[in-house]
Amino acid sequence: MSATPLVSQVNSPIPKKSELIPPLLGASVAELTAWVQQQGQPAYRGKQLHEWIYQKGVRSLADISVFSKNWRAEVAAVPIGRSTLHYRSVAPDGTVKYLLQLADGLIVETVGIPSDKRLTVCVSTQVGCPMACDFCATGKGGYKRNLTRSEIVDQVLTVQEDFQQRVSHVVFMGMGEPLLNTESVLASLRSLNQDVGIGQRSLTVSTVGIPDRIRQLAQHNLQVTLAVSLHAPNQALREKLIPSAKPYPLEDLLAECREYVEITGRRVSFEYVLLAGVNDLPEHALQLAKCLRGFQSHVNLIPYNPIQEVDYKRPNRDRIDAFVKILQQQNTAVSVRYSRGLEADAACGQLRTSKSEF
Repeated sequence: MSATPLVSQVNSPIPKKSELIPPLLGASVAELTAWVQQQGQPAYRGKQLHEWIYQKGVRSLADISVFSKNWRAEVAAVPIGRSTLHYRSVAPDGTVKYLLQLADGLIVETVGIPSDKRLTVCVSTQVGCPMACDFCATGKGGYKRNLTRSEIVDQVLTVQEDFQQRVSHVVFMGMGEPLLNTESVLASLRSLNQDVGIGQRSLTVSTVGIPDRIRQLAQHNLQVTLAVSLHAPNQALREKLIPSAKPYPLEDLLAECREYVEITGRRVSFEYVLLAGVNDLPEHALQLAKCLRGFQSHVNLIPYNPIQEVDYKRPNRDRIDAFVKILQQQNTAVSVRYSRGLEADAACGQLRTSKSEF
């Protein structure tokens, strides 16, 4: 993987954060219209502002040429809510990883994943992650805070601008646990759908599983895809890999997933990271198939992407194929998702750990 440090931006001063004025990014046409009217401007300015933020990617109100100079000067302190590019890393397969510097100086990671007809963005929802999964680089780095709706939407606009291509899909699978930041996640889902123009069925929310949160998400009756990070077919092994799973029995998690399917009519995807000799044995595949029997679901097997902090290994191709074959024989829908950009710092959180020092 070739990595290109943006020296001029890395060494630039940390942007000042406006503590009292919330960023405009993430706001709807109606919200922006109400805001401009509060500033004594005509209502049509709201639609103009919406266009400049979401279609033209403006980063400062001072740059919106259709507004008068006097009014731009009056609202100069109001932030749009765009981040600063801290570091950009490009893999031979075209995958691009970004480290984005937020208004308070913290660093968050996002990924642009191009394919023949798609441009997918993997967004983060927290700075760090409190779930502390044993095999995860982000979890090893600790937790700082939740991201706001503007900070989540900004990641998508950043990738879209860099690729000069419309983003078609967004997966909430980056740093953090989305369902511990439900308010911002729901607000950003609305904005990505209605303001950026990405269909709900092209949005995926991933979760390790937080008691009652999947049920709460289902009540919103969205058409987004739910992806549950399972990683183990039994409670004992799951607790070893995911410490936060201890107070949340696997059977309760699966019960909530079944409710999600019943309420939304959408199948659930189960993410399962394959760890050599840990959760990739034939008996694990049989247990997994038994867990998922009887409701709409799909298993995404993810061969492990090693990190320095732990000794887990990626299973070989034969072991992966054998696991897939058992699931197929048990009539469990399954596919293998190989990570993109494997050459360096490919695991979520690795690039931030290695490149976020000033």
